[in-house]
Amino acid sequence: MNPTSTSLTRRRFLRASGLSLALPMLPSLAGSARAAAETEAAAEATRLCYVYVPNGVNMKHWRPEGEGADFTFNRSTKSLEPFRDSMRFITGLEHREAYIHNDGAGDHARAHASFLTAARPHKTSGADIHVGVSADQLVAQQIGSQTRLPSLELSCDGVRTSGECDSGYSCAYQYNLAWADEQTPVAPESNPRLVFERLFGEGSHGERAANFARRQTKQESVIDFLRDEAEFLNRSLGSDDRRKVDEYLTGIREIETRIEKTERFGMPVDPDYATPAGIPDSYREHIRLMMDVMALALASNTTRVSTLMLAHDGSNRSFKEIEIGDGHHDLSHHKKDEERLEKIAKIDTFYCEQLAYLLATMKSHQFGNQTTLLDNTLLVYGSGLCDGDRHNHDDLPIIFAGGGAKGIKNGTHQRLAASTPMANLHLELINRMGVAKDEFGDSTSQFPLA
Repeated sequence: MNPTSTSLTRRRFLRASGLSLALPMLPSLAGSARAAAETEAAAEATRLCYVYVPNGVNMKHWRPEGEGADFTFNRSTKSLEPFRDSMRFITGLEHREAYIHNDGAGDHARAHASFLTAARPHKTSGADIHVGVSADQLVAQQIGSQTRLPSLELSCDGVRTSGECDSGYSCAYQYNLAWADEQTPVAPESNPRLVFERLFGEGSHGERAANFARRQTKQESVIDFLRDEAEFLNRSLGSDDRRKVDEYLTGIREIETRIEKTERFGMPVDPDYATPAGIPDSYREHIRLMMDVMALALASNTTRVSTLMLAHDGSNRSFKEIEIGDGHHDLSHHKKDEERLEKIAKIDTFYCEQLAYLLATMKSHQFGNQTTLLDNTLLVYGSGLCDGDRHNHDDLPIIFAGGGAKGIKNGTHQRLAASTPMANLHLELINRMGVAKDEFGDSTSQFPLA
């Protein structure tokens, strides 16, 4: 046999369909049994993904009819029917920390801030923000060292970490799902091109590895120069100035650590996928580009934790793709007006169609162990409000999908006792991601997900 025929690179087998990143790293192709073992382990790894939609839904057309396995999809969720066996509707979840209590108006900010933290945000528009670490970041902080990126935060909306938004609450609460700790939001990226280049490098397919290597070499040269200069300067400084230089050197060492981590994982995967041009005019296209990039990142094991915010809670976006010129937030205060409720149902349908696109994309990523990305992902889709007019934080519209390779049997409408903390679901997923926790937020027990 020609020796070159068994030392082919994976790139020869890439396909534009997105299956490129899911091709198993066979020893005969990679020339390395270790690479094959790492790829197999990556295929079996569990991923965690959250997708947020704003302003609640029109439950009349969203909630499925029937319970258990004997349920039928409603009008707004009809596009999800092909994925019946891979998903479940969950009824009865609540975020009690999002209610008014003594804080007055601001339900949109509280809905958003508590969605992944199960904690009550401190009402402020200043720098003294305080809420809680989010479920995704709790997981990322424990398992993030196993992948190139600990987590990936995405948005199809603006990016804000300060200023006043909803009724005296900081914009940080309303524009960020992920929180590294009680005071530190993890800002998402909304430009699909910048996300893609961060993940896979600059340039076209076939050019990215060389571009990445050049950038890495340049970074290392700059870091070496800055460290040497700072250490030389440090010898002749007073104690206060030395402290400042030490802080500067600590920052340099953190950058070095990131570079070393990049070197440990080698060159990024080079998917046969065109680099996005930027943020498209079409909202639908923007959402789907971000979903593509998220699926690529998860399938390639670049990260195992990701969040996607389709819009911030309180968003007043209009939907020209479905001929709705009214703002979503304005419509959500429907006061039981049938025309407004009908438009909300159409918006709900639009968002569910995007979820169907994501599920189809994840299902198309086939791993060598005959499972798919969806089978190996724990995905939650939902909103921190039920009805935008009532601003209620119980009976939340929540869908869980995936986990088929992890022993989870879906294809059901799971009705819980009223006011079950959503923190229970977070706690279950945290533990399924390999992070042992007895409680999270206002949880009362782990969620019955089987």
